[in-house]
Amino acid sequence: MMLPTHALVGMVLALPFALLAPEFATQALLAGFVGGILPDLDLYSGHRKSLHYPVYYSLSTVPAVLAAFVVPGPVTIAAAVLLLGASVHCLADSLGGGLELRPWEGRSNRAVYNHYSDRWIHPRRWVRYDGAPEDFIASAVLGGFLFTVVDGPFQVIVALAVLVAGTYTVVRRVLPTIATAIVALLPPPVHPLLPARYLEGQ
Repeated sequence: MMLPTHALVGMVLALPFALLAPEFATQALLAGFVGGILPDLDLYSGHRKSLHYPVYYSLSTVPAVLAAFVVPGPVTIAAAVLLLGASVHCLADSLGGGLELRPWEGRSNRAVYNHYSDRWIHPRRWVRYDGAPEDFIASAVLGGFLFTVVDGPFQVIVALAVLVAGTYTVVRRVLPTIATAIVALLPPPVHPLLPARYLEGQ
């Protein structure tokens, strides 16, 4: 899934906590947004491995959620939602396409790395690739729902996320061509600094 979809999923996951403690709704929604995008901060360095921990995020989410319900507060709720968003992000990545420059080709058997078993989880391809039409539909549906239940700055965040998702979906299939063209112009000493998928065909 693309980043806006992950962010919106994280915010949706925050809603029960916002209902549990409305006074901490802002912290919950922000934590959901951050948790939803956190794993993808490894995009250019060990993507879907360096910050993707499907097992460990999920295990740590259980006590964090219990703490948030037993002792609701800004810290416990934010921690629970952040970890929940990050764990769902990693699990959702396993339902998408593989880790390759053109995931619609279906050549990669790497979806997300499982540090616990020290192996890559294979892509299920329920969402064929990040930025696929079905990915945008998910963003639009989640965004439409969120827009009706949040207010103020969060409505702006949701609207921008859907706008970015739509733009990314439109240009997604041409981005690899642009990326490889740029890489071809870079001097070879720079290539080791780039993600391996950007060097496909070089």
